[in-house]
Amino acid sequence: MNAESENPDTEINEYMRGLGRAARAAGRELAASDGGARNAALYAIAARLRGEREALRTANEVDLAAGRANGLDAALLDRLTLSDARIESMATGLEQIAALPDPVGAVGHLDPMPSGIRVGRMRVPLGVVGIIYESRPNVTADAAALCLKSGNACVLRGGSEALHSNRAIADCIAAGLAEAGLPETAVQVVGTTDRAAVGALITLDAFIDVLVPRGGKGLIERIMRDATVPMIKHLHGVCHCFVDADADPDMAEQVVINAKTQRYGTCNTLETLLVDAGIAPTLLPRLKAAFDGHGVELRGCELSRAIVDGMTAAQAEDWDAEYLAPILSVAVVDGIDAAINHIDRHSSRHTEAIVTNHYARAQRFLREVDSSSVMVNASTRFADGFEYGLGAEIGISTDKLHARGPVGLEGLTTQKYIVLGDGHIRG
Repeated sequence: MNAESENPDTEINEYMRGLGRAARAAGRELAASDGGARNAALYAIAARLRGEREALRTANEVDLAAGRANGLDAALLDRLTLSDARIESMATGLEQIAALPDPVGAVGHLDPMPSGIRVGRMRVPLGVVGIIYESRPNVTADAAALCLKSGNACVLRGGSEALHSNRAIADCIAAGLAEAGLPETAVQVVGTTDRAAVGALITLDAFIDVLVPRGGKGLIERIMRDATVPMIKHLHGVCHCFVDADADPDMAEQVVINAKTQRYGTCNTLETLLVDAGIAPTLLPRLKAAFDGHGVELRGCELSRAIVDGMTAAQAEDWDAEYLAPILSVAVVDGIDAAINHIDRHSSRHTEAIVTNHYARAQRFLREVDSSSVMVNASTRFADGFEYGLGAEIGISTDKLHARGPVGLEGLTTQKYIVLGDGHIRG
């Protein structure tokens, strides 16, 4: 699984082709495997994670120490950290995924045709999934679990800052697969930090069926430009909340504060607050006081700064920023039309919310805002696979094809037509 970082590109390419070739063979075994065997592997991996908690934290501390030495900011260090609670959450997530219905082989719409044949669709694995991600080592377990449950092999390329953590998690996964009698190469973690590995992975169309990139805008743009493998795009999260003039102030404060402060370093964290001019004079002072208590810097438009002292003046780039930090952009807008227009200009199409008691405006917001998740009277922090009942997610797709929003088991399968006949021939 390891490759030396100083290998020339030719050796990296051969190394990556070896991973892809092994994954393709393992994918065929997984697709033919019994769902019970895949579930057994997930339970075995969960037990390994719990049993190796100390080894996981030791490996993680190596990554954290290197991150501090390299000047990683607080949000990235938080994403990198494997606490006991997060290790337990990984294990619990695996068990929850195991308990979900098996999508592989499900047949829907088996309908008779005038010719007498019956035509239906069967869910089947995509095959081999290549996943590129940064910082968060729990993604290694989540991605592996979703791929295994849906019958897919996977090649995982985590960030260099989490290399030791990812290797330790991969050891638990390999042991759990072996215990369940499934090929250990069904889940492979790229063992080199050489950047050439990414270039090799995104062009392995002979072995990789789909890419799921989970990283910064630069990574997505590179893959869009250079990849020969199709991808499920996971862009950054510039998430908005619009507080309507008819919002309940207590509810608005509760939702907005949670959406921003429950956790700063996630893609579903609130980054821009839009407040209707009708409620702004009474609501903004309350929110400013609450955010001051959390140490959140507010960057406001001219109108919001006229209402509340102590806001930094927002710059043009703030409206497109994914801060992943205790910073929030604030704009006062003239009604729902202005709010939707602002979102349309600046959103990354991830998650948007409205707080309102006005039914018609809530319905307009749901219909007209073009993002993968749109919410009424709820924190944007709910936009993830676990909260949506998917068990976990492999990413949040901001694309419209082939999956959109949190990508769980169904998003990791496709459909093929099946035809049942009894000697039918076409005349």
